[in-house]
Amino acid sequence: MRQDYIAFNKTGYFSSLICDYLDEKAELESFYNRFPKLENFKAQIQDKTASFPMENRKMLVSVLKNQYKSLDASAETNSHIELLNTANTFTITTGHQLNLFTGPLYFLYKIVSTINLAKTLKAAYPNQDFVPIYWMATEDHDFDEINFFNFKGKKFQWNKAISGAVGELSTEGLDAILNIFSKDLGQTTNAQHIKTFFENAYLKHDNLADATRFLANELFKDYGLVIVDANDAALKKLFIPYVETELFNQTSFNKVTETNNRLVAVSDAYKIQVNPREINLFYLEKGIRERIVFEDDVYKVLNTTIMFSKNAIQKELLEHPEKFSPNVIMRPLYQEVILPNLCYIGGGGELAYWMQLKDYFDAVKVPFPMLLLRNSVLIRTEKQVEKLEKLNITTENLFLKRASLINKKVRDISNIDIDFSPQKTHLEDQFKALYELAEQTDKSFLGAVKAQELKQLKGLDNLEKRLLKAQKRKLSDEVARMTAIKNELFPNESLQERNANFSEFYLEYGEQLIPNLIENLEPLKGEFLILNL
Repeated sequence: MRQDYIAFNKTGYFSSLICDYLDEKAELESFYNRFPKLENFKAQIQDKTASFPMENRKMLVSVLKNQYKSLDASAETNSHIELLNTANTFTITTGHQLNLFTGPLYFLYKIVSTINLAKTLKAAYPNQDFVPIYWMATEDHDFDEINFFNFKGKKFQWNKAISGAVGELSTEGLDAILNIFSKDLGQTTNAQHIKTFFENAYLKHDNLADATRFLANELFKDYGLVIVDANDAALKKLFIPYVETELFNQTSFNKVTETNNRLVAVSDAYKIQVNPREINLFYLEKGIRERIVFEDDVYKVLNTTIMFSKNAIQKELLEHPEKFSPNVIMRPLYQEVILPNLCYIGGGGELAYWMQLKDYFDAVKVPFPMLLLRNSVLIRTEKQVEKLEKLNITTENLFLKRASLINKKVRDISNIDIDFSPQKTHLEDQFKALYELAEQTDKSFLGAVKAQELKQLKGLDNLEKRLLKAQKRKLSDEVARMTAIKNELFPNESLQERNANFSEFYLEYGEQLIPNLIENLEPLKGEFLILNL
């Protein structure tokens, strides 16, 4: 099995903020706690040990045991749940939406990164235990983001009218998706396994939360993954003090706004991922997840007739904490309050918005977790590797945009020189003499000289483009092969992991897919993996 790596900042697919974070730029140090290096976990462990109460552990374990009652949990997973009762056990967490059939391929990479980091930490810190956690985003309500998956360039989409939190969404109607999907899968043994995954998850469970928990458990139970659904009254009871602070003091709005201003002051290339509301909470009931706002001295639930006085909403919170749902700003805090967590593993966009939250965490006195960019992977078959070698396409070439790749390779393999840089340099040298002449005779002539220079340089550019186009026609076979392999590995000119579904690769590699990923993904390596399977 062959591997190759490329730096994230050379792929062209990661933001300047994330690339600067990976380079540990000094200007970003105030936006995170500790950089995810093996030796830095010692201090993180000490911080979490001092701040995480045993009663939170007991409540967490009780809830998890209840959520796992109907699941076929492995001995490793059950052991990890029990270990959470002890003060020297900590979690490594990733989170993800309840995408249909896991959604994009990087769902797997997030969880494998989490599992492997927990194993790496156990080897480095044998006196502690580390549990990999998958946090299900059951309280989200953006159905359009999760209601589809792609398989070999085809989109399988689940259309239905919904309201409220997606975790409670009925799985009724997904048998129709399976019927269509089955026709594309074929009749191989691996295809049958994929159909069984889908059927057992979505046709044998009533709601999306239970279906997703089942599927994630089936894929990763051998590695002790623990799946958390935090939409739970007992867990939300632990979060009551922070919800009170949010309702009455607007701490998150003030602190995140300050951080956002600081962040864009560091670089105008940094993009703000999330903007805080004055109250970053939703009100949750069956079929309803709507924002809470404070207007005219009362708390209102938007798009409903529900409203509370200050005393009434405090009473509602104490009696029904499950009805208060954190939005994207407060969800990370909720996670860190109910988990003995050391590190959050996420994609570039996630880490960017986590970095907007450091000051908020400090204000409410909750330790800020370490932030680790998940593993990114490009999977190539041996046949694809052979094609790339015949076309002499290097790893760095492969990550160029399709047009840039083809232009570069046509220039490389052409039997004539398509680069007019020498001619342009010669032209510029000639015009230097004209500029000097104009300075000595009539400075008003400078504009005409400049215009003529630009006209002739543009003419050379056009000639170069025409020659390149002609060579593309002449080398049309090579261009077609380059285009085909590029489209295979970068569908829609995007990363494979952001488009393809795991089933496409399970069809090829079967039960060896996840063990291969477990074997090859190194979460602390900090580079993009190209994996030849």
